[in-house]
Amino acid sequence: MVKSRIAGIGKYLPKNVVSNKDLTKYMETNDEWIQERTGIKERRYADRTGETTTTMAVEAATVAIERAGLTPQDIDFIVFATLSPDYYFPGCGVLVQRAMKMKEIGALDVRNQCSGFIYALSVADQFIKTGMYKNILVIGSEKHSFGLDFSTRGRNVSVIFGDGAGAVVLQATNEGGSGILSTHLHSDGESAEILAMYNPGTHANHWGQYASFDKAEIGEMFMSHSMIDEAQNFPFMDGPSVFKKAVVKFPEVILESLTTNHLKPGDLNLLIPHQANLRIAQFVQQKLGLRDDQVYNNIQQYGNTTAASVPIALCEAWEKGLIEKGDLVCLAAFGSGFTWASALLRW
Repeated sequence: MVKSRIAGIGKYLPKNVVSNKDLTKYMETNDEWIQERTGIKERRYADRTGETTTTMAVEAATVAIERAGLTPQDIDFIVFATLSPDYYFPGCGVLVQRAMKMKEIGALDVRNQCSGFIYALSVADQFIKTGMYKNILVIGSEKHSFGLDFSTRGRNVSVIFGDGAGAVVLQATNEGGSGILSTHLHSDGESAEILAMYNPGTHANHWGQYASFDKAEIGEMFMSHSMIDEAQNFPFMDGPSVFKKAVVKFPEVILESLTTNHLKPGDLNLLIPHQANLRIAQFVQQKLGLRDDQVYNNIQQYGNTTAASVPIALCEAWEKGLIEKGDLVCLAAFGSGFTWASALLRW
């Protein structure tokens, strides 16, 4: 049976390192407070003018394509996961296709936030297994730093996030027992608003008071003063509620992938969780009875890069020699939506 395998992998992290101490210039916080709650020591921020979600994606994709022994002309489909696109529309997938001078291939954008890369990987996996495409570029890239509330009001969210990109090239393999063994996707929108960015959005009454299309006020149809005053143009997170949900669904979806393949936690060579919060990862590790060498975390250096965090961590672990041929690797994520997902791979 044909399966998908990761033929090449790459990552990109901006050069600008921002420590916890650096953030104290903008908000009331300190290194101890941030590390105690998140485990984060520093993160990377993209250059405000020269780097975008797309340019970082291109850097990561270039490495992944080269490591796969391919050229951009060999790629026949793109799946791009991000919550911080360059434009409201079009999506970043077509921008990568243009920047890398690829053929007129299909490009799909995925909006599943922290779970985005695994959702994107699952979509690509189906295309490979059906034989529709041969070389699929799967990307997770985020530039959070342009849209965070750098004030004491927004510190609970802003100290967590960083910028970066990761990419893989997916190909078919007939090698028995190797490749992506299974993927598992879930969602529950019951508590969608406890981790969300509300505006600009079509849910609000942008239109009612502007029915006459007064030119002096028309700009407020999409972002009113009240929305800005209430910080609705910044991400909102009820941290404790998210934590409680994550520590349940994270281990559930990991165990689902293992059980589906008649395996158990002890069989794992490496678990790479989405880098949401070091405390969540440690809780999951303890609940599954995994050793330190079975779990890879890098949130300490990069913060939460949302859709980019899993491919960045996967690439870094591979570059360090922590993943070898035949190893059993599980990718797992939980985030806004809520959505959660896992993918089990035999490297």
